[in-house]
Amino acid sequence: MSLPLAGDRPQLQVHRTVLNNGLVVLAMENPSADIIAARIFVRVGTRYEAPEQAGITHLLTAVMTKGTDRLSSMEIAERVETVGASLGADSATDYSIMSLKTVSYDFPEMLALAAELLRSPSFPEAEVDLERRLTLQGLRSMQEQPFNVAQKQLRQAMYRNHPYALSSMGTEESITTLQRGDLQRYHQTYFRPDNIVISIAGRITPEQAIALVEQTFGDWVNPEGGAAPTADGLPELQPQPQVVKTAQDTQQAIVMLGYLAPSIHNPDYTSLRLINTYLGNGLSSRLFVELREKQGLAYDVSTIFPTRISTSQFIAYIGTAPSNAAIALEGLQREINYLRDNPLTSEELEVAKNKYLGQYALGKQTNAQIAQVYGWYEILGAGIDFDQRFQVAFSAVTAEDVQEVANRYFVEPYVSLVGPEMAIAQA
Repeated sequence: MSLPLAGDRPQLQVHRTVLNNGLVVLAMENPSADIIAARIFVRVGTRYEAPEQAGITHLLTAVMTKGTDRLSSMEIAERVETVGASLGADSATDYSIMSLKTVSYDFPEMLALAAELLRSPSFPEAEVDLERRLTLQGLRSMQEQPFNVAQKQLRQAMYRNHPYALSSMGTEESITTLQRGDLQRYHQTYFRPDNIVISIAGRITPEQAIALVEQTFGDWVNPEGGAAPTADGLPELQPQPQVVKTAQDTQQAIVMLGYLAPSIHNPDYTSLRLINTYLGNGLSSRLFVELREKQGLAYDVSTIFPTRISTSQFIAYIGTAPSNAAIALEGLQREINYLRDNPLTSEELEVAKNKYLGQYALGKQTNAQIAQVYGWYEILGAGIDFDQRFQVAFSAVTAEDVQEVANRYFVEPYVSLVGPEMAIAQA
C-alpha cells in the first residue's frame, strides 16, 4: 500500500507492508540527506499495565538497551558511538518505542543491533537495580514540583481505576516490588513481531528497507497461544467532577481544570485539537493574552490535550501568585465558558487553523520526524492515511463545530489545586 505524504515533498510515498510473522513495515524514501531514521513501535504502554505492576513498561525500556544475551551495556554503547549513531528506547501511555538514526552506510548494522535489543535483552540485575533507584528518585522529585502534583491528582480523579490514572513511571509501591523476572515475563508477553510497527525514512528505497527488515526480523516467530494480549475491556469513564487539592508551601499556586475528552478515533478529536490551539498554543493564544498579558495573572498558562487511543483529557492550567489563585480559577473558567457561549470569529478560526497546520508541517521535515509521525498513527490504529484525512478534516472545521464540541465536553470541570493552604482555601 502506498500513499503520498500530504503537505510534504510530493515525491515521498508511504509504503506499507506486513511480513509473514505479522510485523508491519512502513518505508519512506527521502534521498535529500545521507541519513536513515527508524522508529520501532511496540503495542504496549501504561494502558496495558496492571495496577500492581504500574511503571513496568518504563522500567523495561530503560533497561532494554543495557545488555543482551551476548552483549554488555558497554559493548552496546561502543557499537553505537563508534559510528556516530543514536539509539534509545522509551515508553509512553499507549505504546513503547525504540528510536534509531544513523548514516545510510551503517543502517543495516544498527538495525541488526536494535533487533537484538528487542528480541533478546538480558535485563542485567545490576542495571535493573540502578534504574529502579533512578525511577524512585524521579517519583519522589515529582512530589516536590507543584505542577506535577496538580497533574497527578487531577489524572487520578478523572481516570480513577483506569490505567491512564497512573504515571508512566508507576508508583513507589509498584516500582519497589518489580523484579528482573517480572520484566522477562512482560517482555515475552508483548515483545513479539505481530505487536510491532517499524517505520523507516531516509536514503533507502522502500524495496531495500522492506528486504532489510525481512532479513533482520523475518525469522522472529510469534509465541504459541494466539495474539498478544489487548487492553480491551477497560473501565467505562463517566464524568464525576470534583475538586482535589494539596497544600504545599510553594511560591506559586497551580490551578487546573480538567475535562474528559475524545480519543483520536472520535470525530470530535479534530475540533478539540483546534480548540487546544486557539486557547493554549503559544504567546498569541487566548489564555496567554487574556490572563497573562491583559490581567497579569499568570507565570505560565496553557492547555494540554494528549492524543490517546482511549478517552483522553483536556486540561487548562495556570501558575499564579498564591494571592491570585481564586481569581485565576475564575478566569480560566470564564475563558472556557466563552467558547461555549460565543462562536469564534472567521479571523480567529483562520488564525488557529494556519498556526496549527504550519506547526504540523514543520513537524514532518526530518527523516526522524517523518518516521515518527507515520509509525505513531499506525500503532495508534489510525492508519497511515490519517495524516491526509486529519488535515482535510481540520481545514473544514467551522465555528459552529467548535462551539458544539465545547458545549459537549466543557460542561463541569474537575478542579485541581496546589499551593499554600490559604490560597487553596480562597480558591
